Amino acid sequence: MQALIVLAITFALLWVLFILPQQRRVRAHQQLVSGLDEGDEVVLTAGIYGRITELGPEELSLEVAPGVEMRVARQAVLRRIQTAEPGPLEPDDLDEADEADEADKIDGIDEIEPGDALDARNEGPRSVGELPVQRPEATHRAEPE
Repeated sequence: MQALIVLAITFALLWVLFILPQQRRVRAHQQLVSGLDEGDEVVLTAGIYGRITELGPEELSLEVAPGVEMRVARQAVLRRIQTAEPGPLEPDDLDEADEADEADKIDGIDEIEPGDALDARNEGPRSVGELPVQRPEATHRAEPE
């Protein structure tokens, strides 16, 4: 009798830990796929980003670049991309941005030009053209004849 109780508890524990979360994920994905609309930006399971241009019952057309469309299965959609609408900036936000710019100028970050490299001893920027060239040394010497 005890073995039967242990078996039942083990089965219930496995159900709660493994099967239930998977069922929730499947339901959430089905809800996502059924709620897709034209114009939504999505990511496919293959990692491809695009905007939905046409929706069918089993497939959709996805614009991945201007003038480039792909036809994919609706089930291939991994998630919808939430695009944040830029809201009006508050005066406090502007002050924080100005303070960050001032801190950059103090640190000298604005003085670094593209193509500059930092010295290995962190002594500041040094032009990439000034980096030492390491030439392989000869491994053998020619024997005189």
